[in-house]
Amino acid sequence: MLDPSKPAHARADQRLRSEQIAWLTTVRADGQAQASPVWFLWDGETFLLYSQPDAQKVRNLAANPKVSLHLGDDGSGGDVVSVEGTATVEPGTPRADRVDGYLAKYQAAIEALGYEPGPFARTYSLAIRVRPTRMRVW
Repeated sequence: MLDPSKPAHARADQRLRSEQIAWLTTVRADGQAQASPVWFLWDGETFLLYSQPDAQKVRNLAANPKVSLHLGDDGSGGDVVSVEGTATVEPGTPRADRVDGYLAKYQAAIEALGYEPGPFARTYSLAIRVRPTRMRVW
């Protein structure tokens, strides 16, 4: 989906691997879009997120798995990364504290919230995988 030979795509891939926050947009049963900041791990093909099981976004996904995910811009409307995709709950995925890449990316943030990785993983225990169907970068 991303072509690393294109500078904008290479930059988007780098940002997807390093940015701490993405905005996940789901749709409530009443049709209202809901954007939520999420931590995520991009592996070059899919996004892995963790959520509290009772979160509104999880209920939204049960009714409509189509989502969008995007990063913030550069402050001037450029360097945009926007993803459309399908989200699935993946109960067989290892806990957040057992996914090396996720823990490496977020351990300091987890600790800044007053958590240890184990309790964090038990609270944010629901794994969600987003599979992109379309990506736009500019």
